[in-house]
Amino acid sequence: MANAPQTVAELRAQGTAALWPCAYDAAVFDFDGTIASTGSLWEQVDRDFLSRRGLEWTPDYGAELAARGFAGGAVYTIERYGLDETPEDVCAEWTELSAELYAASVCLRPGVLPYVEGLRSTGVKVALATTNKLDVLTSLKPRVDVDALFDTCVYGDEVARDKNHPDIYVEAAARLGCAPERMVVFEDIVPALHAARAAGMVACGVHSGESSQDEEAIADAADFVLHDWRDLPL
Repeated sequence: MANAPQTVAELRAQGTAALWPCAYDAAVFDFDGTIASTGSLWEQVDRDFLSRRGLEWTPDYGAELAARGFAGGAVYTIERYGLDETPEDVCAEWTELSAELYAASVCLRPGVLPYVEGLRSTGVKVALATTNKLDVLTSLKPRVDVDALFDTCVYGDEVARDKNHPDIYVEAAARLGCAPERMVVFEDIVPALHAARAAGMVACGVHSGESSQDEEAIADAADFVLHDWRDLPL
């Protein structure tokens, strides 16, 4: 850490070489698509939710929900489809549908666990910043215990605005007690990468492996890109 670059510009110039040995004081990880492959799962949740109302799923709908989180996504859904439902009811249904699928199938992507554990072993602080809900991620225990894996977990409903804004990353920095310019954020969607940069952090785009991800747009939004967690030379 003593020989690490000291400015955001220098850190950005290092690219993935700064990820191991880690040149940052802290790392912030998104969950869905970034450290867990859940794109097809959320598509199934969306399809099931809409089909119950006689509505058809389209790819742009899933893309719109990605950065909004549960509450913002529920408001958007109600307005988009003219539903006579409350955001609370929509969120409750999404939580029920997704928790069942998470409990049955979701695991961390290969290479994630060794990297996060490696960071912690060298004194780098780690945070989870997700628009997912605590109840959903808790359903992963004991297969994945996010509370034990990270120093802190920030959920979308704990901050004022969604990942179109920097709030969740600012909150993660405050909880970890780290300066934003000494932090790297791992994300797989364009709005979140822009928000991380707006927070003053270095933004690493992560290829999700999902066909819906626009890898060219990710590269344009990020400071640099990680293609596979197993590429890191631990």
